[in-house]
Amino acid sequence: MSADDPNGPGSSSISAMRSLGSQPAGRSRAAEDPRILAAIQGEREATGALLSELLPRVRNLVRYLVRGDSDVEDIAQEALIALVRGLPSYRAEGRFQSWADRVVARTTFAWMKRSRGREAQHADAPVELVAVPSEDALPDEYVHRRRMMTLLDRLSNEQRHALVLHHVLELSVPEISSELGIPFETVRSRLRLGRTNLRALATAEDGGGEAQG
Repeated sequence: MSADDPNGPGSSSISAMRSLGSQPAGRSRAAEDPRILAAIQGEREATGALLSELLPRVRNLVRYLVRGDSDVEDIAQEALIALVRGLPSYRAEGRFQSWADRVVARTTFAWMKRSRGREAQHADAPVELVAVPSEDALPDEYVHRRRMMTLLDRLSNEQRHALVLHHVLELSVPEISSELGIPFETVRSRLRLGRTNLRALATAEDGGGEAQG
């Protein structure tokens, strides 16, 4: 069974993860949204409105990528700054949302590299889930995202990052390989193991037995 099989192991949990991608974050291209174009041109009001709309998505994506909540706000703010600084480089060659997601992911990975060891200090700390509901998100979607975050926290960083990049940012295996600087087959292995472990964790949480790490 392929790691990309939507009906394979962990499919229900993966569907919950994909729900992040359904959150509105402005129209897809700058040419279709005057506000994005205005923000690119440096108009403060348009930039502020765009960032306010992106904030729930940014915080959720950061929380998907990092374990625990202690640093989510700091990383999200750093990601918003990176988005503002990067706006002039956006060429409207793809969906704005996809471009913004990659900026957030890269900012998060860079922060984690700078802060290695801090995550271990917080590993046993109480978790207060950060999942920001948007006005258009159904209550069930919010609950699913919270549950997904608890499951992702029990995976290795390598597996969770592969899953989030593939199923939330919708990057292909070759794109993930390039983004993370790891071999193609390593990405496929992490996706396969991540989905299998995610399914086991979800089953155990639902009373189907204890998951094996």
